Amino acid sequence: MSTSSQNHIRTVFREDHEQFRTQVRRFIEREILPNHAQWEKDGFVPREAWARAGKEGLLLCAVPEQWGGGGGDFGHSAMVVEELSHALASGPGFTLHSDIVAPYILAYGSDEQKGRWLPPMARGEKIGAIAMTEPGIGSDLKAVRTTARREGDHFVLSGAKTFITNGWNSDIVIVVCKTDPAAGTRGISLIIVESGMEGFRKGRRLEKIGLHAQDTSELFFDDVKVPVANLLGEAGKGFGYLMHQLAQERLMIAMRGPTVMEAMLAETIAYTRQRQAFGQSVFDYQNTRFKLAELKTRTVACRVFVDHCLALHLKKELSPEMAAMAKLYATEAQGEVVDQLLQLYGGYGFMREYPIARAYMDARVQRIYGGTSEIMKEIIARTL
Repeated sequence: MSTSSQNHIRTVFREDHEQFRTQVRRFIEREILPNHAQWEKDGFVPREAWARAGKEGLLLCAVPEQWGGGGGDFGHSAMVVEELSHALASGPGFTLHSDIVAPYILAYGSDEQKGRWLPPMARGEKIGAIAMTEPGIGSDLKAVRTTARREGDHFVLSGAKTFITNGWNSDIVIVVCKTDPAAGTRGISLIIVESGMEGFRKGRRLEKIGLHAQDTSELFFDDVKVPVANLLGEAGKGFGYLMHQLAQERLMIAMRGPTVMEAMLAETIAYTRQRQAFGQSVFDYQNTRFKLAELKTRTVACRVFVDHCLALHLKKELSPEMAAMAKLYATEAQGEVVDQLLQLYGGYGFMREYPIARAYMDARVQRIYGGTSEIMKEIIARTL
């Protein structure tokens, strides 16, 4: 069992998970926190940090050892998600690389594909990305315009993608495209494009409201010749693959919610205890204590629900609609709680040097990526 910073007893993790948490936390304290401010200025995380993470076993920790991974389960992945979130280390795209990109290759790739791509991904030598979103389309995967036509033993891939995490650093990109545009969702396929392929261009690193250290870019595919051997799974089944894997992605986004809320609640309690206003600490005002009590209650409620969903996922019982509920509830709560905590700092909450300001900026995208809150409501509504 583990205890969060808010004294809620957690039972979802095993002892080996918690031992790994200690290893992850030490890596973050040593390798990430001293450098993160510079990475925010640069707009990306250098490849050397990826290599160090690979050497420490922080990448692909839930992938079997035969494919170069750590041989753990999603509980070990959760340690990386939670500790990066607790530290507000928004830059390293480790979790997307390890627990979104790699699972597609593990689930749908051939043994040759797994052997070719997963071991270097585990070592941090090759960085993975997934390219779904297109300009003007957003969350509507059915409307993708990127196409791949078969010509002999190659596909010719054409299109553009945007808002791609790890895009600028990427070596391996799972591209969502249409191999049969007339077939609707049954014409969607997943094709892996590798850096260096002729016609594959990386656009500018995008300037965002938050997540300043996270590498997010545009990708362009100008008649890229991709070997048929880079088709992931079967042609035309990509939409089904995406729907199956998105539950884990949405759970991972949800998991960040209570973790950030716990960290910022503890930070704010400490701040209000030492901050003086009109002759007494801000904490000593009843309004402050009542507000913190309210926000602690919301934080614990969110933690309990997300841990319930995590426990279901560890048993492979998490449904897409439950994952959607977790993402909707946790990300909306995170945005509201962090906003109200920031208010207790007064003008200092608006200064980027304070963690609460960075948490506020980084929280906004949680309700957008991985499917907007509105998309989550639509998914849930279909089950009513």
